[in-house]
Amino acid sequence: PNCSILSQDDFFKPESEVEIDEHGFKQYDVLDALYMEEMVTSIYSWMKNPTGSSVSTAESKNTPVNLKSTEEVHILIAEGFLLYNYEPLNEVWDRRYFLTIPYEECKRRRSTRVYQPADPPGYFDGHVWPMYLKHKREMEENKNNIVYLDGTKSEEDLFSYVYNDIVRELETWKK
Repeated sequence: PNCSILSQDDFFKPESEVEIDEHGFKQYDVLDALYMEEMVTSIYSWMKNPTGSSVSTAESKNTPVNLKSTEEVHILIAEGFLLYNYEPLNEVWDRRYFLTIPYEECKRRRSTRVYQPADPPGYFDGHVWPMYLKHKREMEENKNNIVYLDGTKSEEDLFSYVYNDIVRELETWKK
């Protein structure tokens, strides 16, 4: 109950404001391609008033018996690929999860998606994967208590792990 979701993708700048690198690739995988200050404002707005913010609220499912006493707790799930690379947000996270994925699987999944604008030839190898590695390395160097999850596992396994971890955290709040 009381779970809201905020997606970093909702803060992308318009294509006309996204820089182009020396290879002619649009630089979508960098912080400058996002209105991060607006995202920070949205998060802090939610933190001040979870029920009155503009952040979307997930549909409520049946509440497990062991969580009945936490119904007054509000949870914000912020999802995005550069959340932990933006210093002003590092102080707000109670839990951090990051999905890792091998090159071949990432390339396969990316090839099945439709982007507007479409990826130009060579974009994955020339920009997307190198940026993923760069940002992941930065996160590892910052040591922000990130739990790295195997992105090749099933959605059910990943959701179950995160859910159980959050439940354990909420149970410590009751003490």
